[in-house]
Amino acid sequence: MEYLKETQGIVAFSALAVVLYLLVRRPRDPRLRSVTALVAGWAIGYPFGRAASAGRWLFGLDPMVCQLIQHSMLQVGVYGLICFFIFSALDDARAKRQALLQLAPLVLCISIMTWAVLAIPDELRVAAARVPNSLGGGPTGILAITVFYALGNGYLLYGFATMFVWARRYAREAEPRLRRGLLITSTGLALLVPADAIFVSSNISRYFGEPLPRWLLTTAVWFLLPGVLLAVIGVIYPIAAMRFAASRLWLRHLRAYHRLAPLWTLLHQSFPEDALHRVPSRRDAFSLRGVHRRYYRRVIECRDGLVRISPYVAETPEELPLSERLRTGLETRRSGAVTMRLPIALAIPEDDGMDADVRELEKLAVSLR
Repeated sequence: MEYLKETQGIVAFSALAVVLYLLVRRPRDPRLRSVTALVAGWAIGYPFGRAASAGRWLFGLDPMVCQLIQHSMLQVGVYGLICFFIFSALDDARAKRQALLQLAPLVLCISIMTWAVLAIPDELRVAAARVPNSLGGGPTGILAITVFYALGNGYLLYGFATMFVWARRYAREAEPRLRRGLLITSTGLALLVPADAIFVSSNISRYFGEPLPRWLLTTAVWFLLPGVLLAVIGVIYPIAAMRFAASRLWLRHLRAYHRLAPLWTLLHQSFPEDALHRVPSRRDAFSLRGVHRRYYRRVIECRDGLVRISPYVAETPEELPLSERLRTGLETRRSGAVTMRLPIALAIPEDDGMDADVRELEKLAVSLR
């Protein structure tokens, strides 16, 4: 069990670092802001929950206040998940109104939980944070403890059940990458709903002196931890998959840029005036988009150079490899000779599209080495 809790903490803060990086790049994306609220609530609440369950003070706060912070952060995370689905399903204007409406139960729930924590007597605060189920029923302090845990778990139950329905509904119409993320999220939510239902039932039944079997509570914990992990992974998956695909494209363009160097160098020496000059911005040195720009410029310059030299290549014997014909044509032009031949197509791709064109240029560039 401790291993699972430590894993939860590592994943939580790793996910927080990822979404914060993405948020810096896209600060106006409401869905990304919602995901950030979800992961931040989960990550911030984690150390307070560990301290509360151990009965320790943290940052000068007693264990019960730590429990309040943990539960509040979890609820903020659930609210972020609700907003993620709202902004995914509705236009911005309607989504903003719905997000404000969903904010009301969150504020009400946290306010009542704060009152309940303040109402717990000092002699019960450590025990209430560590092992609330071991306390008996009856006094006002016990009622406050019951209200705190039942209401905290009840809000999570409401949020997870609602999100499960929405995730399954929108997964049917989503594009493949988003659909996979929604299915992963709904699987996690399917584990969280029964876990929270058991916790709410335990909170209420304990107050009336009828505790649930221990094995049932253990089952709820085993549902809870993987459910949280799957829910967060599912929400992050579409964004991470998009960035992974973008990284693969960046690497492919970078490799092609360097593979085209022999061909580009020969042509640029003969036709330096064809270079596509552009004043670089300060961000180019640090932006990944700079690789894409250099790649496209190199491809265009290679094609332009082949068109310019093709009349000279047309005069070379066709049985020679294209690389030798190209070198011969360049030497002929440098010698000052004039040709009356028309331009011809060189390095013709077998398929349509820019990728096929670039592959043919790469073959020619490799043969020039």
